[in-house]
Amino acid sequence: MNDLATHLRQLEEKLFDPTIRSSAQAIAGLLSPDFREIGSSGRFWDFDQTLEALPREKPDRGVTSGTDFQLKLLAEGVALLTYQSVHTRSDGSERKTLRSSIWRLEDDGNWRMVFHQGTLAA
Repeated sequence: MNDLATHLRQLEEKLFDPTIRSSAQAIAGLLSPDFREIGSSGRFWDFDQTLEALPREKPDRGVTSGTDFQLKLLAEGVALLTYQSVHTRSDGSERKTLRSSIWRLEDDGNWRMVFHQGTLAA
């Protein structure tokens, strides 16, 4: 399970990368076509909306990192990854978010995210 935890963490962290976030093709490789998200803003996103919105984001030149990653297998080929992200803006201020993602092993042998939720942390 440690190998899976490491692998899913690496996939999750790709979504922190502005280069990945600016490419609809790269995002599509990480998200399942039936992907859903409840963002920290409270907004609901589906796969198509995410592919359209992320490449249009204006980066604030900050850095996002994750801590306290924990993995729980929910079923064969389905895993829950939880962690806290910290986005440090270029002015030094931080935004902390509690995050949970459900990853599924797809028919092509790749793990893809099917659900994500972010909740702003105090």
